[in-house]
Amino acid sequence: MPKERIIVVDDEKSMRDFLEIMLKKEGYEVRTFDSGAAALDHFRTRRADVVITDLKMPGMSGVELLKGLKELDPQVLVIMITAYASVDNAIEAMKSGAYDYFTKPFNVDEIKLLIDKALRYRDLEKENRLLKKDLKERFGFASMVGTSPRMKDVYSLITSVAPTKTNVFITGESGTGKELAARAIHYESPRRDKPFVAVNCGAIPENLLESELFGHQKGAFTGAAANKPGLAEMADGGTLFLDEVTELPLHLQVKLLRFIQERVVRRVGGTEDIAVDIRVISASNRDPAREVAEGRFRQDLYYRLNVITVNMPPLRERREDIPLLARHFVDKYARELDKAVTGISEEALELLSRHDYAGNVRELENIIERAVALETGGSVTAASLPPSLREEGAARGRAVPGRASAAPGAAIEIPPGGIDLEKIVSDFEKTIVMEALEKAGGVKKKAAELLGLSFRAMRYKLSKYEDKGH
Repeated sequence: MPKERIIVVDDEKSMRDFLEIMLKKEGYEVRTFDSGAAALDHFRTRRADVVITDLKMPGMSGVELLKGLKELDPQVLVIMITAYASVDNAIEAMKSGAYDYFTKPFNVDEIKLLIDKALRYRDLEKENRLLKKDLKERFGFASMVGTSPRMKDVYSLITSVAPTKTNVFITGESGTGKELAARAIHYESPRRDKPFVAVNCGAIPENLLESELFGHQKGAFTGAAANKPGLAEMADGGTLFLDEVTELPLHLQVKLLRFIQERVVRRVGGTEDIAVDIRVISASNRDPAREVAEGRFRQDLYYRLNVITVNMPPLRERREDIPLLARHFVDKYARELDKAVTGISEEALELLSRHDYAGNVRELENIIERAVALETGGSVTAASLPPSLREEGAARGRAVPGRASAAPGAAIEIPPGGIDLEKIVSDFEKTIVMEALEKAGGVKKKAAELLGLSFRAMRYKLSKYEDKGH
């Protein structure tokens, strides 16, 4: 492991020499300087993990050096050395970004502990920055896949609304990515470092919803053994996402309206109002205007929630994004399932692009996850897609693996004694494989191409039949 680098700056040679000897014994790489200007000049070309500097020096002071170092590297850790009488100045330096300080005369063990603590703090800060970067990549724009004009409009609107405090209402069918859009708004906003709390208003039982949303006091009802903050309270400083908000019963809509207007929470069984600072993003797969017109959703609440509307388009209205999404999900599930699947065949893409996706992006994701799990070759092929998609392709006049010459939608009668499904499927697959092999003149690679299979998958299927004595 490379040594951590420490710079020591002090106009007293005895202090520099002492700290250099002590720190090198601890395994650090140490450079010393007698002036802030020399240290800063060195730092421009050779960064350090920690800078230990005297507070009062001729020429450039410790505070001036601190400010110069922070301009070059905001993450650098600076520890001040000061006389006991100048502690107030050291505290002022900490307000300017110094990590900590120690006073003369000092305890060696105390300095060692302080440096170790500073380096551990640096590692935690780095881990935190990487985590935030990962969160932004997962939930910011990087998590939203699509280059169609409809999606570009969504990205543009999110970019405009994210920096504001404005409440947003996201509409769209199930599976279009409403929560992804909500998270993107949060992680592209100044609230990104605060909580994002999602509440599925349609999934929590009605008798528990108020307690979950607003919390409860001990003894408020049977089973309330302790005080419990609600999800709205837990979102303080961040974003509260109310998914399927139109599912809320009317009596809770009244309480939600009060909460949004006053930005205060009152727990169930409590008498105290708790102020919170949150942004509210709502979503529904229903038409909220119709819900209002039919009396199932309060108009005044709708107007409070729906300051800006973001509409997530259904997948059938942005078909040009299907190949991009399909490849994205192949990569995702190849990693998650530890499969050596690196692509998707053109035939499979064509079948996927023709499908109407009642379940939108979520349905496409499930199809690809299944295909990657079943695939034995290096690419997702048409044979790995659900039979319904292959049936659909055959019904539209295109021969696809798994249909052969059977009429689309042909019925199979099951006799009273039942059938051996595995044998029927195996025999059917064997017939197709052997027919392809015959048409390919016995050339396995060409037969595999006819079936949209990899050569490895074709060999596996042929060996399977041989093992079974076919």
